[in-house]
Amino acid sequence: MKKEPVRKFYLKEFMAISHAISTYEDLNLLIHHLAEGAGRAFKAKGCSIFLLDDRENQLFRVASYGLSAEYGKKGPIFVKDESEDGTYTGKPVFIQDMQNDPRVQYPEAATKEGIVSMLSIPIKCRKATIGLLRIYHAKPLVFHEEDIDALCILAEHLGLAIESNGLNNFLDKVKTAMGSLPVRMLEGLSL
Repeated sequence: MKKEPVRKFYLKEFMAISHAISTYEDLNLLIHHLAEGAGRAFKAKGCSIFLLDDRENQLFRVASYGLSAEYGKKGPIFVKDESEDGTYTGKPVFIQDMQNDPRVQYPEAATKEGIVSMLSIPIKCRKATIGLLRIYHAKPLVFHEEDIDALCILAEHLGLAIESNGLNNFLDKVKTAMGSLPVRMLEGLSL
């Protein structure tokens, strides 16, 4: 008899996280709180949030919860297989057995860390995937479809917050640069 997955994420949690994403002033703190919150909500071994450097085709860990520092330093995470990777497909990827799945880049490190399975949710801004939220488990798990859907929506909200933060940082730099121009060069511009 197959055991049905139990939901772990309900409207109350969804609303709290949605509110946090839309109101946090400190993006770094938000990302760390989301990693911890997702890890705790799913009683996971750990959780990480990665951002994609599309120039290097590499993921960079920006937040982690429940994982050792050693696991975080295992090496660069390159996006390998475009047909199977959520970074390219924009769809969640579940790996039931981290030690025997060819998509896993560091299976030995996962074994040493005690990680058996992983759910990877793309963080998207509009149609572009800009990162991943990964939830790691010490045993094989089956996720409820509605939990995965909720995580996908929250990851999209996070993607918009990350994009907005990046644009605000860019505009601040432009304003600073404009402020250092001679006044004569600013004539006719509305700042």
